Amino acid sequence: MDLYMMNCELLATCSALGYLEGDTYHREPDCLESVKDLIRYLRHEDDTRDIRQQLGAGQILQNDLLPIIIQHGHDKPLFDACIRLMVNLTQPAILCFGKVPDDPTFRHHFLQVVSYLHAYKEAFANEKVFGILSEKLYNLLQLDWEQRQDEDNLLIERILLLVRNVLHVPADPYEEKNVDDDASVHDKLLWAIHMSGMDDLLKFLASAQSEQQWSMHVLEVISLMFRDQTPEVLASAGHARSSQEKQKDAAELEALRAKEQAEKRSRIMQRGTRHSRFRGSYVVQGVKSIGEKDVIFHQGLHNLKNYSHDSGKAVRRVPKRKLMAQDLESQRRSALNVRLFLREFCIDFLENCYNHLMYLVKERLIREQVQKHDETYYLWALSFFMAFNRSHSFLPDLVSETLSIGTFHFIEKNITNYYEMMLTDRKEATSWSRRMHLALKAYQELLLTVNEMDRSKDENIRQSATVIKSNIFYLMEYREIFLTLLRKFDERTQPRSFLRDLVESTHLFLRMLERFCKGRNSLVVQKKRVKRRKRSQKKQPHQENTPEALEETWQIVSQDLRESGFKAATEGVVPFDAASEIPLEEQRTEAMVRIQDSLIARLGPEALGLLHAAREVWPDGNVFGSPDVEPEEELDLLRQILFANLPRASSGEPVMEEEDDNDMEQEEEEELESVQVSETDFNFLDFIKRFASPTIVRPYLLLLRTYSQNTPHTNHCIARMLHRLAVDLKMEGLLYQLSVFCLFNKILGDPAAAAYKELVTFAKFVLSRFFAVAAKNSKAYVELLFWKNVGAVREMTEGYSKEGEDGLKKNKATWTEEEEEELRQLYEEHKDSGVPDIVETLLPLLSNTNRTRRQVVAQMVSMGLVDSAKDLKKEKKGTRIVLWTEEQEMELQMLFEEHQNSDDVLGNIMKRLTAKRSRARVVDKILSLGLVSDRKELYKKRRRNVPGKSAGMTEDEFFDLSGAPWEGELERDEEEDEDDEGEEDDREEERKKEREAMAAQKKKKQRRQSAGEKNINLDHLVRSLQQEGLSGPLLWLQNCINRAADDREDDGTSYAVPLVPLTEENEDAMDKQSFQKLLRKVGIRAPADEQESFWRIPATISVYQLRALASSLCPSGESKESGLEEDVEKDSTPEQMDESSSHEQRAEALRALLLARKRKQQSTDTSGSSTAEDKTSFDGQSGEGGARPGGKRSRFIDSDDEKDDPQLKIDVTDEFDADENSAPAKRRRHRVLSDDEEGD
Repeated sequence: MDLYMMNCELLATCSALGYLEGDTYHREPDCLESVKDLIRYLRHEDDTRDIRQQLGAGQILQNDLLPIIIQHGHDKPLFDACIRLMVNLTQPAILCFGKVPDDPTFRHHFLQVVSYLHAYKEAFANEKVFGILSEKLYNLLQLDWEQRQDEDNLLIERILLLVRNVLHVPADPYEEKNVDDDASVHDKLLWAIHMSGMDDLLKFLASAQSEQQWSMHVLEVISLMFRDQTPEVLASAGHARSSQEKQKDAAELEALRAKEQAEKRSRIMQRGTRHSRFRGSYVVQGVKSIGEKDVIFHQGLHNLKNYSHDSGKAVRRVPKRKLMAQDLESQRRSALNVRLFLREFCIDFLENCYNHLMYLVKERLIREQVQKHDETYYLWALSFFMAFNRSHSFLPDLVSETLSIGTFHFIEKNITNYYEMMLTDRKEATSWSRRMHLALKAYQELLLTVNEMDRSKDENIRQSATVIKSNIFYLMEYREIFLTLLRKFDERTQPRSFLRDLVESTHLFLRMLERFCKGRNSLVVQKKRVKRRKRSQKKQPHQENTPEALEETWQIVSQDLRESGFKAATEGVVPFDAASEIPLEEQRTEAMVRIQDSLIARLGPEALGLLHAAREVWPDGNVFGSPDVEPEEELDLLRQILFANLPRASSGEPVMEEEDDNDMEQEEEEELESVQVSETDFNFLDFIKRFASPTIVRPYLLLLRTYSQNTPHTNHCIARMLHRLAVDLKMEGLLYQLSVFCLFNKILGDPAAAAYKELVTFAKFVLSRFFAVAAKNSKAYVELLFWKNVGAVREMTEGYSKEGEDGLKKNKATWTEEEEEELRQLYEEHKDSGVPDIVETLLPLLSNTNRTRRQVVAQMVSMGLVDSAKDLKKEKKGTRIVLWTEEQEMELQMLFEEHQNSDDVLGNIMKRLTAKRSRARVVDKILSLGLVSDRKELYKKRRRNVPGKSAGMTEDEFFDLSGAPWEGELERDEEEDEDDEGEEDDREEERKKEREAMAAQKKKKQRRQSAGEKNINLDHLVRSLQQEGLSGPLLWLQNCINRAADDREDDGTSYAVPLVPLTEENEDAMDKQSFQKLLRKVGIRAPADEQESFWRIPATISVYQLRALASSLCPSGESKESGLEEDVEKDSTPEQMDESSSHEQRAEALRALLLARKRKQQSTDTSGSSTAEDKTSFDGQSGEGGARPGGKRSRFIDSDDEKDDPQLKIDVTDEFDADENSAPAKRRRHRVLSDDEEGD
């Protein structure tokens, strides 16, 4: 950038810093303010980073900032401001722009910023600069923790960040063209760090117990220090080469010399010694040209081998998405003095810092106290320092922190996560691939270390290695990881170096596993099998028995009972399910159904035993007979049960409630869809058979193409795996492919083939076996054009099976050649289109529209278009979404708070979520956010006894058979419709509104009922605690609950509130078992895990329940009564009545309907035909009631607790009278609430 284009204000600010005269820097009086102005300018730079570029072009850092901190470092405010400015100027360009820009203009600005960073790095390669930084850092670390200020901690962090930024600057490939053993800019920077003592300070920060907060900064700086270094080279630095190393180098040199001589000899043999000016023209017989004639070759005969029809054609451009990933690894050998310094640093770091630092870093990673992708520094440090320890002097104690099964699990989890992110985040797939490569190298180094331990002379070390190997080989995840990575290898996103490390790691793992199995007769390993959730089939409707069949059944059952003397079967007879979520009172109908099923099955004693057991469980109303019933009366009751049309949950009607229950069952199946774990004997050969697949052979052959560039060890790993498949498994047919044979031909024709004896021998073996098969099978040469699976290999070598043989179905759908070609063309056109389900895309495009999805998938697999049917598995809705954004989490929290009191919390949330996901993912996210403590809280609350739910008679209709007349709400509605047919439409709307109000009031009533039951049970417990002298803690607990209720009522939101005891008395009470029993009784949740210290009031408890619980903790009953009266008054405030006009209209409609029912009920009461069971509420629940003095009736909020809670009675007679006299809004609201509760 041209200096004359610098902003005038920025130029004036830079001039106000000072000037350099010789080696002395003279600062201006406004130097500190100018530095702060520059910081302010950088804060407001534009997207092109113009301020940063202008400061870089002006060399402000080299000419002003560095001289200021060197010569004026004693001025603390100025030094702090300069460090702060330099941290900003030296931050990586990738952080400034977010990513490498695609736009050419922004790419130019990006490269310009990088060039200025190179200049900064070269300026920092100065011992004086790092000397002043080390001195400042040392002085700050000398301060005790109590003496340090916040400014001191900020300065420590900024110095570490400055060192990190300078080390992070990449090498300039155009400027630094140094060879090995030559000093680069990075080497000079490392040497300045070493001479200033900064490396010792880094080791102190890594090992000191009081400096744990800098662990991630230190690890990041160390990882950048050892960039471009290899642990093996550092471990051997300064050592004289051994005789083995010299022999190895001599052998490699001799191989290269032989290769060069062979190539020279072949070139000499291709042409004569005399040069010919006329090359001549030749006819190549057997090779057709464009027409029907043979090819005419116009070059010398020595070039005939290189002839190709593609010569002279334009090279076809490869799309960007199909380009192979490039290796970005760069390794070079630094200067000797730098390598010696780094070697000593590694030795000291392993002895004093490694275990401590790696423990701290892993703890922070597990607790998520780090930034994004910081685990990559942990993975790098693990692989680098463990490799250095293995190469230098192997001491397992120095790396014991990372040598455990937990480390294997941590790496395996990260590899799986990186692979999933590669599939979901396609734009950043290359970055995720690099991270997965780091994790793979860490996993490989762990295996190498365990293998080295297994060869140790110390018996304890070998025993530890055996324990680790037994755990690794036992778990399926560690055995399957290499199979998965090979099967899913993608050369477009994963570089060749990743494949090389993967092949070498697989070779090492199989060798260790094979050696481990040879020393044992049997090896027991864990086996996991995923239980596939099948689509739930509808149950068959209950078969209705004819009256003749029922009569015949009854004759047999009654005769058996009389002959046995009415003996009932009592063993294992339980008429209810104690673990069911259905209330005990609602299980009576199911007990009736079980008795009926026993009678239909002609099991008389079992049915009689169930009847006796049900009579003991439900004695009210003599539904199952009275205790002193006669045998003949019991027989008559059993006959009624047999012939009754009882409601069954499996009826064929498509009732909405049943669909909800089915959804909940599917949800439970999905959540409980766990992997079945079992143990089995391990067979190594069976495990190797899993590698016999084209998807695994292809990556090996892809790496084999660069055999001349591979190391001898890499070629050996490839040859060993192919030998296992071709020789051990006798599956050499997997390699019968034309591209493989072309590769073998290249190896056999290589002039330096003597250097690849193992590959040459293997290639000759495969070719000889193929020619033997080709002599028997005339189609073998055609088979070379296709990759083959195990079944195709067996058919090729053993003979093809005819249709109808070997278990093949004769009626299998056949595909003609035209249909196969059509399917292949359609697949080639749409495979890269990015559609989520390619099979659904191809089905409507096929000419034969009768093809099913299964037929198309099977044909695609048989044609080799895909490797397995699992690749075409229909994707579940919502599974493509993996990450939750912050907006989606906020939406989920708002939906939960809105519907947390509804009957179907999860169903309502699933309907309203913007980003559709599976129910299991939503449940897991709700649990992780802490909105609920147990997934059972999200299950749908089941409703029973819904009118019209079943096809048969209802429970109450059956109870009517035993002499208990029943009058339900549905019958009242029908009577009203018959009395007033002209207002049928209006009544229908009123009933609809009434049902909505009744449902809401029923929920409120159930909450109050449960609260009332808790209050009754708490009386005895509260009195006992008062006798123990815990009145003070009880009062404190009551105040806490009241405050929580007030907060929830004011804010309108609910969240878990911790109970924090601030006094010693309250703290002692919280430790007592009796007080904790009270807390559990009232529903206060105990600490969930070790991260929680206090008991918490759950967010699911409503305001009313909190007030009821607080009132139950009072020492006297007066406060309870007054508290309830306050709640009633609070519920009936006129402000709530005037919220909207819709509430008034609904209240008027409900009141008119309820008054009509009241008059009708009063008329039926005077007739004297009703029994004790007639005095039920509108919801069908029994309650206690009778005549009241003065002819007045009173209702209860909780009718089941009438005797226990007399203070809950509310007389509504005055309200009915006040309705005629136009009562005020407050009393009218009170009456509506009471009437609604009557409707419940």
